[in-house]
Amino acid sequence: MEEKIYFSILFFLIVFVLIYFVTYVINYRKYKKKKYQSIGEYHYLILKFHLDPKKLNVGKMIFYFSIFDALIIAFVTTFITSINVSIMWQMLIGFVFLFLLIYAVYELYGRHLVKKMKKEKGMNDYEL
Repeated sequence: MEEKIYFSILFFLIVFVLIYFVTYVINYRKYKKKKYQSIGEYHYLILKFHLDPKKLNVGKMIFYFSIFDALIIAFVTTFITSINVSIMWQMLIGFVFLFLLIYAVYELYGRHLVKKMKKEKGMNDYEL
């Protein structure tokens, strides 16, 4: 039992580091080429929360996008590989968890950015 826990932790860390570096490199290349709109997470947040792209620190956002994506994927893969069901159920459960976590994490991050922009403008939560 203890070996399985160590294996799961090691598996999580390996997947996390691998996904973090891959997503960071891909998004950083787009950032250097000034192709911000091709970064899916950035584009989603701009459209959904009506954020002003000129006031966003895209370099910092890329770091957060990479962390969020790596945490989500590493958690889902670790969780799915640890349950004993058929591969079809693992894929289905993983797919559902993946989309739920992506939506939840980016919804929270978007709301955080909106509050931060309102605070910079000197507006309270009741003003638009």
